[in-house]
Parts: sequence; C-alpha cells; structure tokens
Amino acid sequence: MVEYDALVIGAGIVGLATAYHIKSIDPNANVLLVDKLAAAGQGSTAKSAAAFRCLFYSRTNFALADSSVEFYRHVQDDLKFDLKLRWAGYLWLFDENEYHKMLPVLKDLASKGFQYREYDEGELTKKIGVKTNFADDEEACLMGLGNVHKGILIPKAGLIDVDSLLKFYESEFLKLGGKVQYNTEVTEVVVEPRQPLGMPGEPYFWQDIAIAGAKTTKGLVRAKKTIIAAGAWSSQLLDPIGVECFIKARKRQVFSVKAETEALKRLLFTREFTNAGCLPFTIVPKPSAYIRPAPEEDALWLAYADEFPRAYKIEDNPEPEENFYRYGLYQVLVKYFPQLMDCQPFSAFAGLYEINTVDGQPVIFEENGLMVAGGASGSGIMKADAIGRIAAALYKGEEHALLFGDRKFKVSDLGLKNRNVEPEKLVI
Repeated sequence: MVEYDALVIGAGIVGLATAYHIKSIDPNANVLLVDKLAAAGQGSTAKSAAAFRCLFYSRTNFALADSSVEFYRHVQDDLKFDLKLRWAGYLWLFDENEYHKMLPVLKDLASKGFQYREYDEGELTKKIGVKTNFADDEEACLMGLGNVHKGILIPKAGLIDVDSLLKFYESEFLKLGGKVQYNTEVTEVVVEPRQPLGMPGEPYFWQDIAIAGAKTTKGLVRAKKTIIAAGAWSSQLLDPIGVECFIKARKRQVFSVKAETEALKRLLFTREFTNAGCLPFTIVPKPSAYIRPAPEEDALWLAYADEFPRAYKIEDNPEPEENFYRYGLYQVLVKYFPQLMDCQPFSAFAGLYEINTVDGQPVIFEENGLMVAGGASGSGIMKADAIGRIAAALYKGEEHALLFGDRKFKVSDLGLKNRNVEPEKLVI
C-alpha cells in the first residue's frame, strides 16, 4: 500500500490552498487531497458571499487577509489567471459609538499606508439614499437600530469569483504532481502505535501513539502526516480521538433580491464610491446586516450573521429560513434602505461558518502527526492563501511562514499552546 507524505482532508478553499503550498515548498512530497463531495469547494466554500476585505481589528487577521488579497491580485494581474476580481470596496456604516472605537484602528492602519475614506451622514444619504437617523421612527427605536454617524470606505476590498479561485489552486496543485480524489468520505482518523506489538486493542495509553492516515469510503489511506481542513466538519473527525480544535458550525444565510425598480438599480449600479460600477459591499450599524452587490445577476444579496441564540449545529445541506428574511433581515435593511420596500427574494442559499469560538481567528496546529487548519470564522476565502502558507510551514517544521510579499509570520501564533493573537471584533 502507498504511504503518502501528506493526506489533506477537505477540498474547500483552505484545504486546496494548504495542499498547493505543501507541494510548492516540498515538490517531492507525495500529497493526496480527498473530499467527500464530487468536486472542489462544494461545501461551505460554495456558499460563501465571495467577497474580500483587509479591514480587521486584529493585526493578525489584517496580515492574513492583506497578504492573501495581494496574492490574488498577483494571480490575476501577473499570472493572468482571471479570478474576476472586482474592486468594489467595502462601505462600513458606523454609529457614533462604534465609529469612535474604530477610529484608532483606522489611524494606526493609515500610518502604515492603509487607505480609507470617510463620509458623513449627509453625503451618504445623497449618494445612496440611506436613512441615517431614526429619531422619528418609533419602530426602528424599538428594534434598537443604530443611527449612521459615518461611513468608512475601504477601497482595497471587493468581490471575487470563488469557482475561479478554486480552479486556480486545484489546477496548480495538479501541475505540481499532487493527487486529488473526490467522492471519498473520510469516516475515521487512524490512530496507531509507532511500534505495534500485535496485541488486541492497540493502541494502549502507555504506547507511543500517532496518526497513521484515515479510513475512507474507498479504503484505507496511510500517510506520514494527516491534515484536517474539513471546515465546519473538522470536529466530527477530531472529537472521536480526543483532539479539541475549538471549531463549531453556525448556519449563515444569503437572500438575493432583483434590482427591478429604478431606485434599486441606482443603488446597485452606483458609481459614487469606486470605479467598479456597483455599490460597495455595505454593512449597516447594529445589527450588522449587509448588502453585497451582485451586478452580474442584476441583484443585491442580503445577509446577517446572527449569533445568540443561533445554534452551533452541523448540517450537511443547510437551508435558508423564510422567516429569517421576512421578519428579521428585511425588517432591518428596509429601515436603512427604503428602496428595498416590498422586495422579496428570488433565490436564497445557506452555508456554514466554521467559527473559532476562542477568538474568531484561524487555528493551525499539530498534535501527534495530525495537523488542523481551519476556524477562519467566515473569512476563509479572504485569508486562505496565508492559512495555506502557514499550514505548509508547520508541515515542514519551520518556525516562520513566508506570506506573499515576503512577510514573515510566526507559525505558533495561530497554534493552541503558544497562541498570540488579538480577539477579532469585526466578524460578519
């Protein structure tokens, strides 16, 4: 039986980036990537809002996202692999309190060359018709909606075609000699003693134990190192062997409405902020619901990442909830954008966030020959390249990973034993 140098479980964006970067830094490694579905990125990656930004509270998350976004720019501009990047920007609408909390972060980033633009309430109302003050709206006050004090535009942000990004990593991984096996579900991680003694019931607690690969629906796969990048499903493989990853699943829903009225068309195709020819990805104040432009389908995607009391729950085929839109999301967004009045979704989808319950940032660690890469907490696409590079550095036993742009990153900072990150507050 072939023993692979590395077995990567999960062909979502994080698993693909990890497999690609392992092959990149170790061309002779025999690497196998497996996934239970029929093609790459058909789980939560396919249900992504397909957007990217570099604005985070955490310096760690900023480094991961900024280097990944620069790599995607390199792929499109220099390697000429079209990722359909659209630099529409992010427009974050803050109430007065949250704006003053965010201002020191913005000023610190600006001192390092990060660009942003501010808009006051009057400018925002004029440009996109957003309602900024609810003093005269009793219903909005009862709902606890925040007034808009400032808008912060982040130009280095926008939209990306997920299928194209997946295709890039998959094709490059295969060119390097990597192997991919779809329709292959991992049912169990194999735990064995390093020196088997042939006794029934091995391994025992007094033996030196390691991960030896995985059992799949297509047979046993042996590997020197096994990397779990199964997103929200990672704990299903780790819990049975007593490994904690602090990753839990939460459903996230997106509803698409057609820009059929003149008012909605003006909103969708506004040119007031960037040269992308459409509305920036726009986040309203508390609760932080958002509007994601989808100009290719003449539509706006509406969503909100609800927390308490949304259950942590793994679903293989999560479904959008009609009442979540009708009595929740719509009621919030129509207050800020009256143009949405009476809009009903023509389509909707739901996926899972792999939430890192500790600090909302990725976890990348190794234990007994088993590696885990995940916990991106809703920003997997915008940080995938950096996560893949850090996981590959861990695979090679290196202290630092080299992110795109020659930025060094200490691998243990995203581990569990010597973790060194700041909690992330801007999770949407």
